[in-house]
Amino acid sequence: MTRSARLALLTGLVAVLFSASLLAGKMWVTPLAWLNGDPLTPILLELRLPRALLGAMLGASLGLSGAVLQGFLRNPLADPAVLGVSSTAALGAVAAILLGVGSGGAFAAAMAGAAGAMVLLAVLAWRAAGPVAFVLVGTVLASLAGALTAFLIAVAPNPWAVAEVIDWLMGALTDRSWPDLARAAPAMVVGCALLLMTGRSLDALALGEEAARSLGVRMGRLQALVIVGTGLVVGAGVAATGVIGFVGLVVPHLLRPLFGARPAALLVPSALGGAALVLAADSLVRLVPGAGEVRLGVAMAMLGAPFFLALLWRGEGRTWR
Repeated sequence: MTRSARLALLTGLVAVLFSASLLAGKMWVTPLAWLNGDPLTPILLELRLPRALLGAMLGASLGLSGAVLQGFLRNPLADPAVLGVSSTAALGAVAAILLGVGSGGAFAAAMAGAAGAMVLLAVLAWRAAGPVAFVLVGTVLASLAGALTAFLIAVAPNPWAVAEVIDWLMGALTDRSWPDLARAAPAMVVGCALLLMTGRSLDALALGEEAARSLGVRMGRLQALVIVGTGLVVGAGVAATGVIGFVGLVVPHLLRPLFGARPAALLVPSALGGAALVLAADSLVRLVPGAGEVRLGVAMAMLGAPFFLALLWRGEGRTWR
């Protein structure tokens, strides 16, 4: 089967799962509701359609950023969380929630946290424009942001706000609406466009840094594209939905046997695969018996953690040494 045929099948899978996301839930809505003025139509238009669009964009952003980071760091276990952007975005949102601001304020605070992480990454890693410094700086940021988030939760005087923070940190698409999509979509689109510009440079980097430089790759420019692109998509995703992990780790590995290991060839399939994975997972969490929904971030962690351990068991983690 040709690459084009595989891409077409993957695109079709995304379309099917997007349609299923509109219909599935505690209350199923048939396609006829669109046509005959069914009272359930507002559920489709005001709740499930923006939720499905946001889920597809989030999955595509995380899948694409995961493929880019694995190519840039030349490490199959790299994940968007490695930059620390998601942790700092979460720190900003948690601070805003504890201060009692609205959803718009929490989104702005999360994006400000992501922007701060991008600036620190650029400043601290610029002198040594290479993967090692990139990982070290990201790890420090993630650890510091996680510690500060835990500190804010520990000293918060309002238990209701703490409960809201913990619920938000689990990550979910529940009750997301058109305003949430409108706030997140521009940053995700711009970030994905920047990440797609890294394809040829990542292919050259697969030969080694010295070989890449000899082929005309400017490591500083490539690093800037990776930092800003990942920061925008991850920051907007965390700001809109909370922390949802493992998509960027799992998807490139699932698709690499089908589309090859060349980084540039994996970017678009990873975006489509990420959209498919998030849409499928979000549909399934709605069908779990009970009054509420399992949080999407929890479901992805339950899927991603065993997958991560399986990679280590197979010896993929040797690239860390």
